[in-house]
Order: sequence, then C-alpha cells, then structure tokens
Amino acid sequence: MPFPDESLARRVEVSAYRETWPAEAAAYVDVLRKTLPAATAIDHIGSTSVPGLPAKDCLDLMVQVTELDEVATVPALSARGFRLRPEPWNHDEVTDGISYPKLVFAGPVGGRRVNVHVRVAGGRNVRYALLFRDHLRADPAARAAWGAFKTRLAQSVPDLMDYGEIKASVQPLLMQGAEVWAADTGWAVERTEG
Repeated sequence: MPFPDESLARRVEVSAYRETWPAEAAAYVDVLRKTLPAATAIDHIGSTSVPGLPAKDCLDLMVQVTELDEVATVPALSARGFRLRPEPWNHDEVTDGISYPKLVFAGPVGGRRVNVHVRVAGGRNVRYALLFRDHLRADPAARAAWGAFKTRLAQSVPDLMDYGEIKASVQPLLMQGAEVWAADTGWAVERTEG
C-alpha cells in the first residue's frame, strides 16, 4: 500500500512514456550505490525502464545483494529517507512457486516516487524482473500490447489494489512469451558489478 503522501494512494494513473525516466533512475542508482556499496548490481526495472511503454510514474529500481541483511540495509536506506514498506508481499515474493525474501522501500517523503526492491542475487525473482524488462525492450508488439492493456486497466480499475491484482493475474501470459523470446535469443541474466 502506498504511504499517505504518495499519489497512488488515491488513484492509479498510467501515463505515456517519459523521456526523463532513465535519467531520474540513474540519479537514484548513484544514491543507492553510495548507500549500499556491497550491492552486486543495481538496475532500473519495471515499466519505466522500457522506452515507449506507458507506466505509472513511479520508478522501480532493483538492488541485488549476496544476502538479505535487514540489520545493515534498513538503517542505511532509512538514513537517506527511504521508507521500508511493511506489507507481507513486500517482504516475501513467490516466483515460479518458490518463496524469496526481499525488502521494498518507498522514496523519501516529498521526493520522486520510487520503489527500491532489494533482492538476493541469483534468485528467480531477479531473473523475472530483468526478463520482463529486456523482453519488452526488444519486442515492440509485446510492448504495445502490454502498454495498451495497462492503460485500459487503469482507466477502468483505478483502485491500486484491484489494479495490481488484475495485472498480476495477466502478467504470466506476458512472461510465457518472454520465456519463448529468451530461449530463441539465448537471453540470460548478465552478471554485473554494482
């Protein structure tokens, strides 16, 4: 659930792709690298990372770590104003039937809307996030279809929880195509250093 200061607390709005999103994400990546220097990788993920894809105006960033250490991570991000999201689904993520621990942080009060997903490197949930992004970057038809779906959904179901549930129920269809694309192209998660 959004914090009270976040605009999505009132209504889901999907907007056209904004050319400013990559630079805004890069600025957050720099902050996160300084804040969590032990991260193995930091990536701009989600719909705002896909040029041409309509999205909610909220950046998603993924920080990969070798182990999920709340004692180190929470205070470091909190000192920069990031707020730990308390919901159970923001601490436990099921991907391909396997549960993975994670932490999700909102941006600072009054700052740019952002979600920082801290995940353990090598998990299928990490692969899923990167495959989603890379497939939609590479496949114009899938990108157009997913963008049109999200735009129509937000117009007809503006409640965040309902929107999220419906989108999550349809996303596996998109990811089936992504898996075919990955097999056809030889796509694999690149090993990058923070």
